Amino acid sequence: MSRQKKHSLRWVRLDNAAKIYPAARRRNWSNLFRQSMTLNEEVDVAVLQQALDVTVKRFPTIAARLRKGAFWYYLQQVEQAPAVQEEYSYPLRFMNKQEIRQCAFRVIAYRDRIAVEFFHSLTDGTGALVFLKSLVAEYLEQKHGIAIPCEEGVCDRTQPPPAEELEDSFPRYAGPVPRSRRDTDAWPMRGEPQPDGFLHVTCFRLSAAQVLEAAHRHGVSVTVFMSAVMMQALQRLQQEKQPNPRRRKRVKLLIPVNLRRLFPSRTLRNFAMYTIPELDPRLGEYTFEEICRVITHKMGEEITQKHMASVIAANVRDERNPLVRLIPLPIKNMVMKAIFDSVGEKKSCLTLSNLGVVKLPEEMQPYVKRMDFVLGVQAAAPYNCGMLTYGDTVYVNVIRNIRDAELERCFSAVLQELALTVTVESNRN
Repeated sequence: MSRQKKHSLRWVRLDNAAKIYPAARRRNWSNLFRQSMTLNEEVDVAVLQQALDVTVKRFPTIAARLRKGAFWYYLQQVEQAPAVQEEYSYPLRFMNKQEIRQCAFRVIAYRDRIAVEFFHSLTDGTGALVFLKSLVAEYLEQKHGIAIPCEEGVCDRTQPPPAEELEDSFPRYAGPVPRSRRDTDAWPMRGEPQPDGFLHVTCFRLSAAQVLEAAHRHGVSVTVFMSAVMMQALQRLQQEKQPNPRRRKRVKLLIPVNLRRLFPSRTLRNFAMYTIPELDPRLGEYTFEEICRVITHKMGEEITQKHMASVIAANVRDERNPLVRLIPLPIKNMVMKAIFDSVGEKKSCLTLSNLGVVKLPEEMQPYVKRMDFVLGVQAAAPYNCGMLTYGDTVYVNVIRNIRDAELERCFSAVLQELALTVTVESNRN
């Protein structure tokens, strides 16, 4: 391997989507998300550490730390794997600047669960899932002496990563015409903050077959169906809090879009955009069927190569501006933070991110009984939601940093009205 090649694996500039996250950080908030696998046995921490030591070498842009340059932040591959940590009293605890500069991800072992928490500048949900699958595959191979094929997102840890995994795919697929970023504000949810910083996670477990049948009954995909459940819950919660229809604000849900499904990219860095369907409650109450149609229309209109290429172009245009490139990093940070604070999270009530059906190599399946995806709360909004399907179960994790579980109550009620059997778990009674 050439000297230049080695150097290119040691550090990379942040991808286009990742640049906002360091600037948007604040004293009590860092943009983290968690993915985890629950095994059918207690985790052997010593073996997990050995597996992590091997796995980090395969993922130089994920097993990395955030560094500061004169004009941009960049990622530098960690020289050695971080120590496997014990579980905290709640997931996604704050990651301060010093931690991010040392290593921008954590691996956590708790009883039978292996969890990885990522600072969002490293990767998106798709890249994180490849890392987690590969780590657990390495762990199972070392622990049980089995051979797990490199398929279903499991990477060969003995080989260096191909260049395609390390690229920033946004500039490659930017369209010729940028799209306007103008948008309306959403209803800002409020609540009494949890004084000790505790993050409540409520998991709704549903039958995958039931959810799929209900979605087909309404003529929509699972993502559209579950998004409609969440928007119905948001609509009802606002009705409770604001009896006057004229004073109600738009109910908007941010739904991330994996751009690898639209463009032939193999990157493991951030490569996602979003669509934001909305309801205007001033026009009257929307039925569940109407909400499904609103979301379907919005996703059908926007989840196309041409539309997403134009959205990418708007973001890449700013990055390519020669004047912007020459502005020192502290000033860039101030500008990006001001933009994020003024518009970044005002355009939706919360995010609902669906990783979809997660598949594992057949050899891994007997050892993994459950998987979860948990988004961190937003900087200025109290809720977020991540979901995935593994085996015969849909896992929907709703996180909040306020005391009252009002949205969870409304969400559960909508599920039950749709005749879905739901099991509810929480990390605090």
